[in-house]
Parts: sequence; C-alpha cells; structure tokens
Amino acid sequence: MLRRIEIVASIFAIASLTARAGLAAEDSEARGDRPNFLLIISDDIGTDVTSSMQPGLIDELIEQYGPSGHDHPEYLSIRGRPASTPTLDRLAREGILFTNVWAQPFCSPTRASILTGLFVAKTKVATYADALAQGYTSFVRLLRDEAGYRTAVFGKWHMAGLPGNPVSYPGMKPKEAGFDLFKGNLHAALRTYWDYEYHVQDADTPADTYRTEAPPMRSLPGIAPTTYAPVVKAADAIEWIAAQEGAEPDRPWFVWLAFNLSHATAQREPSQMAVPNADTLDTATYAEMRDCGGKFGSAEVGACTGEQLMRAMTNSMDTIIGKVLEAVDELDPNTYVIYVGDNGTPMYGRPNLDFIDNMYITRPGRGKGTAYESGVRVPLVVRGPGVAPDTRSGAYAHVADLFPTILELAGLEVPSVVSDGIGSGTLELDGVSLVPVVAGEAQSIRDPNHGFVLTETENLLRNNMRYVGARNARYKVVCRREADEKNCELFDLQADPLEEFPLDKPSSCDGYEAFGPADPRWHYCRLVNVIETRSIL
Repeated sequence: MLRRIEIVASIFAIASLTARAGLAAEDSEARGDRPNFLLIISDDIGTDVTSSMQPGLIDELIEQYGPSGHDHPEYLSIRGRPASTPTLDRLAREGILFTNVWAQPFCSPTRASILTGLFVAKTKVATYADALAQGYTSFVRLLRDEAGYRTAVFGKWHMAGLPGNPVSYPGMKPKEAGFDLFKGNLHAALRTYWDYEYHVQDADTPADTYRTEAPPMRSLPGIAPTTYAPVVKAADAIEWIAAQEGAEPDRPWFVWLAFNLSHATAQREPSQMAVPNADTLDTATYAEMRDCGGKFGSAEVGACTGEQLMRAMTNSMDTIIGKVLEAVDELDPNTYVIYVGDNGTPMYGRPNLDFIDNMYITRPGRGKGTAYESGVRVPLVVRGPGVAPDTRSGAYAHVADLFPTILELAGLEVPSVVSDGIGSGTLELDGVSLVPVVAGEAQSIRDPNHGFVLTETENLLRNNMRYVGARNARYKVVCRREADEKNCELFDLQADPLEEFPLDKPSSCDGYEAFGPADPRWHYCRLVNVIETRSIL
C-alpha cells in the first residue's frame, strides 16, 4: 500500500512539475492528489554555519582565495568550523540544494517576503520591529481557500510587530494569514529557551487575538520531557500532522515550522545564548560543551565562546529536525520538505555574540543586518516527490520565490499581482517560481543580466543604517544609507564570492546602456538604478 502511495505521489509530482498547470480544487477527490508541505525555517543560521550541507564548498573557496588564486593573506580563516548538521546534510543529499539564495538581512523582513512573495519596499517590513499589514495576500490563505489545505504554524512568527508601543503585536497574526492553528511565540526572541510566552491561536481564538499560556512539557523519541522550546514546537507539529493524517488522510496539509534556534534570547543574564539539553546534542557537540564548562539545559555557558554556542544550538536544532522528518516520512511520503534560513549569521561585536567561524574572511560589520553575503546568503533545500536527489542549483534566487514555488507545486495558479496590504490596489509579485529548476527543466529562473533580486533592511542596531543589496547572476551592488556612488560598492560574485575585492565604479552612469552587459560598469549602473527605483532607498 505504501509503495502504491509513493508511485501515485511521484506521478502527480512529475506531472505538476512538467505541465505546471493549475488544477481545479472543487472536490475532495482532487484535494487528495495534492502534496503536503513542511516548511522549516531556522533563525540566524547562515550558509557558513551549515556549510557541510555543501561538500567541497570550503575547499573551493580556499583554492580561490589561497596562493593559487587571489593569494589573500587571511585565506586560512576560511577554514573555520561549522556546526555538526547530519540531518540537514542528509536532507540536502535527498533533494535539490540551492546554493545561491538570498534572504533579507533580518528575521521579520524575510518572513514577510516568504509569506507574500514581495521584496521589502512592498511589504513595508524593513526592520525587526515592523509589522506586516493584515491586507497582504498570503500564499497560505490561497492554499487553504483554493485547494482545501489544513494549515498550521509552530514556533516563531515575528510578523505582527513587537509587544507594546502601544499595542502588542498590531500586525498580521497567523490566523489572519490563513493558518488554522498557531502554537509558538509572536515575538522576535524568546525570554529563555525554557521559560517563555507560549502563544496560541486555535478554533476558540478570533483571528486578530491570541492567548498566552505557560510553556507545556513535551518530549520526542529519545529526548526527555522538557519545556525546551525547539522540542515543544517539534512535538506540537508532529502531533498535529498525525492528527490530520488520522482524521482526513486524503486532505493535504501545510506546516510552517519556525525554530528560534540559534537566535540569542531576550534575557541577557547569565547569557543571551544557551547550552542545549544534552539529549539533543551529538557526541562531538556534547563534548565541546562539556569541555568549555557549559551547563546543559541552561543559559549558564561557562567559558564557551559565541562560536561554540552557535554550533551547539544549531546541532540541537538539527537533531530535532531529524525527529520531525522521521515522523513525516512514516506518516506520508507525499510531502515536500523545504528548509531555509532566515538571514545570515550575526556578528554583534559583543562578548559571546559573534558567531561567524567559517567561510568568510572579513567578518566584523558584515553579518546579520547587512546586505553582504555573510548577512543574507542562506541554504535552501527542496525534497519531495519527483525531485531528483543529490542535485544542486547555483541559480540566483530569493526567499520570496517560495510563495510561487509552493503554490505551483500544489497545483495552483500563481497570481501575477497580489494585494498591496491596505486594500487600495495591487502589487506585482517579486517572487519567481523555482519549479522549472526543481523539475530539471531549466538552469535558472531569471535573466542573467536584466533580472535581479533585492535584499534590504533598516538596521535599528546601527543607528538606523539602511542597507540594500541588488544582484543579478554575476554582479552585486551593496549600498548603505543612500543609493549614490560614494556609498555603493560593486562586486563580481563569480570571481569574488566573499566580497573581498570591490571593483572600480564608473565616474558617471549617464548613457550607461552604451557599455553593454560585457562591461562590469553596465551592471553597476543597472543595479544602482534598480536600487534607486525598487528598494527602500
């Protein structure tokens, strides 16, 4: 029976990937053909922390920047130490790994882009304190209303704004976005990983309100009962998925599972980081925490450094993701699993709050909250029926592309325009479906020269500095504060993926079309124009 389900699922996936036509969803029989979705979002974990998902990456960078390449004097710093992530490494081998993906520089702007398929200038969520307006089109609502999906979100939301000032969480809440159930936390950060507000929206909760409960005690196979937040949200997700499969096995479901790991906590003492529960760590990571004096299951970090704590918290998340995948694979193989990070790894410049220990050469001032690669480059994996295993794509992409990708994989028509959030008009969708690449039909989804993606934010931690990055297939412009020449840098990401060697810029962009795409100056002027006309600058 299971084999028959796998065959039917594969046939459906291949047909939907190749034909890419919208399917009618008027009856339950049609709904039964649709795949499930598990979207996993990690917090503050850039490509550097999880570089083992991409074997050979660090060796390639060493060669590119070492004596036989750029001969950078600091090239050996590229070979740092990533986290141990056997689950994510395996997930990357089982599906397609996108290696050239941008998130936004902060948590909530990324989440808003995923949910709406729009860049920051359109979502109006430029900082971690901004709230997403209730009127935006959510792909989750389309899944639910047009295809009958049951929908749930577990974990970090961070799109409704922040508590207080003067209203707590004034923006879009999960039920307003089309979710049937929410269990997690609306805030940007947990108080601690064991003591936090547990927010709930369920059948008894109006869409614009929520209730607060004490964090429940939950367990997973091999992991003891605990209030440790990642265990709780994973157990909640597994319980809900199992309930859907038991009650309505022919009805598809969508789960948004957003970890707080490896984000710092709101409580600063004794540390803003955490030493995870011992039974969520592998042998090597356990030993590292033991040897540096961390107290397991607490914020007492001993002499453990920020880099060590980032590795431990990420390894803990990896272990718990493994438990979720085991359950999902047993319950229903007709499921697309999507993993993505929400921004790059932080470099806050404070004790135990600098975390980049791998991949990048220049680190201070370039992590989370900036438009440099170390602030926005994240891994993206898609695994599921019809997806060829152990494949990679270097297509330049953006987290906003998940909006149309998920809709198309679900067999729905992707809208070209969506609501502007306040009901006064529509906006052109920024996201582009990755399905042609996932299906092996195309190498890219955007024109290499005229296409672009944007990453942008206003960094409240750096005197409201505005950062914008714009890129095409090869070139990238990073602008700070104003989109003029003196504040912008040009990089060739093919020759210099770590942004160590800015290229010369033209003295003027007047008549730049005459340069042509073979000239880097054309790309600079073209991308600056994108920033001036399409970004928050």
